[in-house]
Amino acid sequence: MSSGIVFLGTSSASQGTGLARIGFDLESGAATVPELATEVADPALFVLSRNGARLYLCHSGGLSAYAVDAVRGALSLLNHRAAEERGPSHVSLDHTGRFVLDANYHGGFVEVLALAADGSLGDRTALARHEGRSVHPERQTRAYPHCFTVDPTNRYAIAADLGADQLVLYRFDDRTGALAPHDPPFRSVTPGSGPRHLAWHPSGQWLYVVNELASSVSLFRWDAAAGRLSDLQTISTLPAYFAGDNTGAEIVVHPGGRVLYASNRGHDSLAVFAIDDASGRLTMLETIGTRGRTPRYFALDPGGSWLIADNRDSDTAVIFRVDAATGRLTPHGDPVPIGRPTGVAFVPAAERSLGG
Repeated sequence: MSSGIVFLGTSSASQGTGLARIGFDLESGAATVPELATEVADPALFVLSRNGARLYLCHSGGLSAYAVDAVRGALSLLNHRAAEERGPSHVSLDHTGRFVLDANYHGGFVEVLALAADGSLGDRTALARHEGRSVHPERQTRAYPHCFTVDPTNRYAIAADLGADQLVLYRFDDRTGALAPHDPPFRSVTPGSGPRHLAWHPSGQWLYVVNELASSVSLFRWDAAAGRLSDLQTISTLPAYFAGDNTGAEIVVHPGGRVLYASNRGHDSLAVFAIDDASGRLTMLETIGTRGRTPRYFALDPGGSWLIADNRDSDTAVIFRVDAATGRLTPHGDPVPIGRPTGVAFVPAAERSLGG
């Protein structure tokens, strides 16, 4: 047996609001009943450090840092930083593990915070306010940065701005945490796309963007020497027959680099794409239902053998086994009951590669 811990955000009126934990058997796919690990109002996205010892959580009040007991799944609050506006919508770590980057959707800005030696949140090292708008009459009346993360070299930081239809580029100094506008300062996407989240290919040469409003994934070639993005492809996350309302949500590249996953809210499915080894271009393999409504976030275990997706409006998390050869998904076991799940993350374990 190879047991692990999975954290899930929850906004359950009856069971509590915050972060819950489940035990997860990485061999059998068996999951335990969720238990509340810490109480937090209105939890959103969260990220674990590379070694799994620290967790950083976005919520309506701001950003919080926790120490993680990887054996018991216990969380100990290190500290909290209040948000200037409503709390951030996205949080990530730079590759040194010394800085946190977050995107404040409602506040219209991105920022960088230094981390202390114990992993607690320190001083702000950079803040950049976004400007712009695009064509959607309700969702794009101003800038709405939805994701902020560094590139594979740790020399650049890129924000997906849903409101401005831009990928905003910054030069990032990983010694000081400073940001400087790049030249050019952004890459525009097709009007009305609404770029939401980003995923890098393990090779570092391709960037994938899930477009919330257009229900599509866009592929860009990344020139790390010059800090340039070049358009290569945009492909729908939906089957051709579907004509209902839908928004894209999450995007993840398998650690083996041969498969990409994106979630659909409305069609209520995961889109599975094969990645061409030579070009990075995508070919849809399947869309598979999540056995519930509104799959907002999902995550792969670090070895890439299992995927867990949350169904926010069905109060469940669902487990899929990942085919080791193709990356296709097979539903596994019964859905895990959890109130209004808002995020999912595996505590890091031994890594394996799809097909490798």
